[in-house]
Amino acid sequence: MKKIPEDIKRLDERIKTLQQKEKKTRQSGQIKNEYTDAASVGFRIGVELVSGVIVGGGIGWLLDKWLNTTPYLLIIFLLLGGCAGFLNVYRFAKNKEATKE
Repeated sequence: MKKIPEDIKRLDERIKTLQQKEKKTRQSGQIKNEYTDAASVGFRIGVELVSGVIVGGGIGWLLDKWLNTTPYLLIIFLLLGGCAGFLNVYRFAKNKEATKE
């Protein structure tokens, strides 16, 4: 049986220590820096805006096909979807500001 070198043992101990620190950080729910927080907020805002427009456009398109009123309902629901997206972003930003204080 081969003997494990001392430097490999120390490296293994360091790896286990770092894994325990990482596990504690994940369990506490702490964000490591402000860049990850800003990136998650930006991604959320982008998704809210785009999803509102896509859902509104989809509903308008389906209603146009069903009622044969092409392109009027599509335009109306695209605008409504955009407004819904902005409203969601406003609510999110207001909630985020309240939690910071």
